[in-house]
Amino acid sequence: MAEQERMAEAVLFASAEPVSVRDLEARMPHGSDAAEALVHLRKRYEGRGVRVVKVGDAWAFRTAPDLGYLMQKETVETRKLSRAAIETLAIIAYHQPCTRAEIEEIRGVSVSRGTIDQLLEMEWIRFGRRKMTPGRPVTFVVTPQFLDHFGLETARDLPGLKELRAAGLLENRPPPGPLGLAEEEDEDDEVIEGQSELFED
Repeated sequence: MAEQERMAEAVLFASAEPVSVRDLEARMPHGSDAAEALVHLRKRYEGRGVRVVKVGDAWAFRTAPDLGYLMQKETVETRKLSRAAIETLAIIAYHQPCTRAEIEEIRGVSVSRGTIDQLLEMEWIRFGRRKMTPGRPVTFVVTPQFLDHFGLETARDLPGLKELRAAGLLENRPPPGPLGLAEEEDEDDEVIEGQSELFED
C-alpha cells in the first residue's frame, strides 16, 4: 500500500487537472486499490502546506486554505483614458466645481455621457453641489482618489500654467495675433493668481 500511495502521489503531483480514481487505477499496476491509496495519501498530507482534496469525482493537490493568501498577486490594471476624458478631467480639476455646460463651453464640443460615467466609475470625479443658477445644474469635482493617484494633497497643488510650460506640456510661444510675449505673461500671472478662486465653495 505504501508503494501504491507513492504512485498516486506522483500522478496527482504531475497532473495539471484533477484525476479520477478510474484514471489512477488505469495508470497503476493491475490489482492496485487507488481509492485506498488516496485515503492514506490524504491522511499523510493533513496539516501540511498542500492537501489532497476531492474535486467533483476526481482528486488533486491544493494549497491549504489558510495559506491561500500567499498565492494572491495584486496587479495594477492600466486603463487608458480617451482624449475627451482627459480633457474633461483636466477642466473639472482646474475649474471645479463646474457643470457639464461649463465643460462643454471650455472644450468647444459636447461631452458624452459615457465620458462622465467613466470618470465617475473610476471614482476620480464625483457630483458636487448644485449651482445656484436657473435649473440648479449639478456640478462635478475631483475626488480624494484622484488626488491620491497623482500625489496631490489638494486640488490647489495642481501645476499652474508656468509649471506646465516648464514641463513642456504647453506651448511657450504666444498665440497668433497682435499680443506680445509680455502681454501674454501678464495674462498668465492673472490666471495663476486668481486660480485659488476656482476652488472656493
